[in-house]
Amino acid sequence: MEGTNSHDGAGNLQAGPHAGLDGCADHRPGAARDAPASPQTPEAGATATPAAEDGLDGREAAGRTYAALDLGTNNCRLLVARPSRRGFKVVDAFSRIIRLGEGVSATGRLSQPAIERTIEALRVCAAKMDRNKVERAGLIATEACRLACNADEFLGRVHKDTGLDIKIVDRETEAKLAVSGCASLIDLSCDFALVFDIGGGSSELIWLDLTQRKHGWRRSLHDRLEVQSCIAAWTSLQVGVVTLAEQFGGKLVNAEIFEAMVRHVARMLEPFEAQHGLRRRLGNGRTHLLGTSGTVTTVAGIHLRLPRYERNKVDGCWLDITQARTVTAELLGSSYEERAAQPCVGKERADLVLAGCAILEALLQTWPCQRLRVADRGLREGILATLMTEDGVYRTGNRAAAGYRRR
Repeated sequence: MEGTNSHDGAGNLQAGPHAGLDGCADHRPGAARDAPASPQTPEAGATATPAAEDGLDGREAAGRTYAALDLGTNNCRLLVARPSRRGFKVVDAFSRIIRLGEGVSATGRLSQPAIERTIEALRVCAAKMDRNKVERAGLIATEACRLACNADEFLGRVHKDTGLDIKIVDRETEAKLAVSGCASLIDLSCDFALVFDIGGGSSELIWLDLTQRKHGWRRSLHDRLEVQSCIAAWTSLQVGVVTLAEQFGGKLVNAEIFEAMVRHVARMLEPFEAQHGLRRRLGNGRTHLLGTSGTVTTVAGIHLRLPRYERNKVDGCWLDITQARTVTAELLGSSYEERAAQPCVGKERADLVLAGCAILEALLQTWPCQRLRVADRGLREGILATLMTEDGVYRTGNRAAAGYRRR
C-alpha cells in the first residue's frame, strides 16, 4: 500500500502522507487548455444520486459546481454536479474506454498510444469542466498510474496539455471512496455487506460490519461518508479485467482457460478469507454482496435482456448467484464476435468481459452469498459526496459535516 490513512472520530477518512488527496482541490476555470473538444453526450442514465434531505446550506452551495474524475486502468469517467436537496444533480458526464493500463503489467510503463488516447479523452473532460464553470474538483488516478514508472511524467504532460491536476490515490483511499459512492444501495436490514469493485488493474474488497452504525441512516451525503466507520476489513487485489485478460487471453476463452482464471483469482482471495473468516458469517441470511463495476452492470444488463444499456434499470437491481452464473455461461458459450454484438458488452469490452466474470465467479465461490446488488456508481459519487460534505453543503444538526481534511 502506497500510503496510510486513518479515521477521525466521525468515521471519515483523513489523508495520510501519500493519499493523493490534493486531487480534491479548488478548480478555477480558464486555465490554459487545448481547443475544447466537441460536446459529448452524457453517459446513459446520468441522474442525481438519491439521498435523504438534509438541510442545504445555501451560503455554501449557491451556484457552486463540482466535478469528479476517475482515471482508471480501462476507463476515463467524469461527473459534473451541483448540490440539490436530494443529494446532488448531475449536470454533465463523460465516459470513454481508454485502456491506459494496456501492457503496464508486462512493461511497467504507460505506452505512448495509451497516453495519447487518454489525453484526448481528458481534453474532453477539461472542456466540460470549463463549460460548466466547475469551482472544485476531485481528480484521481488509480492502478495503472500506481504501477507505471512513467506515471509522474504522464501526469505532468496531462497538466500541461489540459490544465487538469490529477493525483494518484492509494488503494485504501480508492476502496473507501467506492464504499461511500455506493453506500445508498446497502440493505440496512443486513448485519454485514461485502462490497467489491472489479477494476481494470485492481479489484477492491470491503467487508462492512453494519452493526457498527452509530444511528439510523437517512442516506444523506454525510451518512455515505460515515459508512466508512463500518469497514471491518478491506483488501486490494492486483488483478483486474485488463491484467487478467492480458495474462490468460480475452478474445478466445474456452472453459479450460476460464477455470484457470477463476483458480488464479481464488488463490489471491485465500489470504483475506483466512485472516478474517468471512465465509462463516454468510450463512445467517443477513449478508449481501454489493458490486460496483462494469462487470456486474454488464451481467445485470444481459440478465435483464436490455436492447441497450439503461442505467436506471441496472443501478440498484438485485441478482441471485444462479442468475449471475447463467449470464457467465451464456457469455462463455459465445464467440468473440457474438460478445461484441451484445448491446451491453460491445466491441470495446468484448475481450475483457469474461475476465471480469472470472473474478466475479472467484468471489462467488469464496463467499457463496445468494444476494448480489448491482451498483452503477462508485468512485466519482464518493468523490462528490466527499467534496460537498467537506464544504459544509449539508449539515447535521448545527455542525457542518466534515469530509476530507485539507492539508
